[in-house]
Amino acid sequence: MALSAFRKIPVSPGIYWLEIPAADLRILCGCPVDSVKHLLKLRLIVTTEINGQPCQTGPNSILLSDLSIQNGRACNRAEFPVLQMLYLQGQIIPGHPGNTGQRPRILGSENQVQAQMEYLYRGNYGLASREELIEAGVEPSLADDMMRMKLAFAFGRILPMDELVQPVVIDNTTVQIGGGATVCRLRTNVFEFAYAGETIEIDLNLAPSDIYECPYSLDKHVPTRSYFAVIHTGDGDGWDMNRPTMGSIVLFQGHVYLVDAGPNIDHALTALGISVNEIDGIFHTHCHDDHQSGLTALIRGEKRLAYYAVPMVRASAFKKLAAVMRVPEDEFHKLFDVHDLTIDTWNDIEGLEVRPILSPHPVETTILQFRVLWEGGYRTYAHLADVASQDVMRKMITSDSTAPGISQAFFERTVAAYAEPADIKKIDIGGGLIHGVAEDFRHDQSGKVMLAHIARRLTEAERAIGSGAPFGTMDVLIEGESDSLRRRAFHMVANYFPAAPLFRVRHLINSPIRVFNPEEFLYKEGHTTEFVYLVVTGSVELLRQDGRGVSMLSTGSILGEAAALRKTAAPETCRALCFVQAMCIPYDLYLDFVGRLLPAAEWLQARSEIDFLRTCWLFSEGISCVKLGSLVRASSVAQFATGSVISVPRDEVLVLQSGAGVLQTPSGFNEPLGIGDHIGTAFLRAQAADGAEVRFTQPTNVRRVPVSNIADIPVVRWKLLETHLRRFIDH
Repeated sequence: MALSAFRKIPVSPGIYWLEIPAADLRILCGCPVDSVKHLLKLRLIVTTEINGQPCQTGPNSILLSDLSIQNGRACNRAEFPVLQMLYLQGQIIPGHPGNTGQRPRILGSENQVQAQMEYLYRGNYGLASREELIEAGVEPSLADDMMRMKLAFAFGRILPMDELVQPVVIDNTTVQIGGGATVCRLRTNVFEFAYAGETIEIDLNLAPSDIYECPYSLDKHVPTRSYFAVIHTGDGDGWDMNRPTMGSIVLFQGHVYLVDAGPNIDHALTALGISVNEIDGIFHTHCHDDHQSGLTALIRGEKRLAYYAVPMVRASAFKKLAAVMRVPEDEFHKLFDVHDLTIDTWNDIEGLEVRPILSPHPVETTILQFRVLWEGGYRTYAHLADVASQDVMRKMITSDSTAPGISQAFFERTVAAYAEPADIKKIDIGGGLIHGVAEDFRHDQSGKVMLAHIARRLTEAERAIGSGAPFGTMDVLIEGESDSLRRRAFHMVANYFPAAPLFRVRHLINSPIRVFNPEEFLYKEGHTTEFVYLVVTGSVELLRQDGRGVSMLSTGSILGEAAALRKTAAPETCRALCFVQAMCIPYDLYLDFVGRLLPAAEWLQARSEIDFLRTCWLFSEGISCVKLGSLVRASSVAQFATGSVISVPRDEVLVLQSGAGVLQTPSGFNEPLGIGDHIGTAFLRAQAADGAEVRFTQPTNVRRVPVSNIADIPVVRWKLLETHLRRFIDH
């Protein structure tokens, strides 16, 4: 029996390995975050030697998804796969046996290939000109110094991306991709490869219940909410297949702040029992994917997170996000609450002070120092992500103010900033041309030095300098006794019941708070329970047997309310996704509380409408009862007869409560609509939806939700953006 020309291996949902040995093609099909780590896990990338020189094997081509977003997750993140080809396989290293003149191939639709080229360019260089730096608020003299530094890291020249990668556009014809192999698109996200008379199909579509998987597992934790503390969310790097990338969480006065957001940050938060709705903000060091690709995961909540960075870091980060997501740059100002920090200055964030300091790197980067005043002086945490080693910086020193490099003064300022003592200091020791080394910190005077940003164990010499920072460990800088959870519960209930007297709210939240273990049921469908549950921390899922799907709920959700009001068994199963802290409110206490506000029938009707929205994909994740209740109050119901035709609305979103219809666009895209589906994303990019119509094929009731009430809910806006791209842009 003849061997097949193809070797196709399922790697993970939405990711395949396709090898055509006779054509010298090794194609990574689908490249969401951490796809390189999945290949490492399956040993599709291994360390080897060529002519005695160590390097890695791996793909030489990447097939992009036609869709920018699937099931809420960004689809195309080619930065680390391309870096692996260029540097770890040696394709760009002078004199390396892997440097054969071949460039990484990027295969995909014209729109997606162009988006990846711009995204890779920003990942390589950030702000790529003096003018862009000045536009981002950098002083002209500093902009000159930074461009010299960037050119030193770039070996003297900012390269256009088509000198580093080879774009291959897949249109509606059969396209040659090298070695006699071809590819064509059969339909959206489904491709057919052909070679020597054989064909094979690759389908990059995710099933409705699928997500891009995390390549590693994480232990579950219940962190103590101390007054000022640091939780360590990873000490690996973008190549470590067993650990998350370097990151931290800073706790202060009950607030939760991220320091960077690497790949799979949502998995890390779940493992720590923290929901996205509990995050108050993120401090951002720079735009490389191992520190920023998790930003899109932080959008899947009901409030805009505060985004803290110096303007040049924010500008490069948002330009890169806009490129990869194919949206205008200002869209991210609508998804995040942007707060620009002043460089080299202690910025006061409600008592938490943070100082960003410029750090040499190919893209705009700052180290971050945090401090809080306490008895005897400040307590400090220093986060030194993506620093440069002293040896690398010394080689860049030049007295020629026009040549690529840095000045002696810049070198000395940077070394002094890195050496400033802190109570806790976390350091990047990834080595190479753009990362630090532990030896530079052998004599550091900090209270505790932690070494991170590596994909290996610490050496004996490194262990004598600093400790590791394993996932979930915590360092407390200021102890504190406060009932922040009960205060949080008070605000949740008061917002959900704005007409309730505060003394009655206080009475209700005197109920006990219980910790539920991961995967434990809070209650089961068909069973009665004694409590209504208020989720104070963590995330849960509602599982239904009637085909209405799964809802992912987090902080602020009230569960079991309908069963309490109807005095019936639970209509769904509620299961903890992590360690969940929930207030257990006795049924009789809750019924008395609600009964003093509204007749039971009115409250049940409102609750029924909330439950309907929760079953709709658009509102099924990350939205509390408080927010859903406000949407119900702001919306109205309309009816359409069979055969009615409407244009796609621009000032409201229509959610089908009954009936059916068909969305039709001028480009020929048709989508059937049923109960729970929505119409009305034109407000995002109006011109793209021009000429689109909905024809109702049955008598249909819709809930009309004003755009003004949902445009500021990040998770809803993000899902509307996914729908809009799929219907009007990506096909």
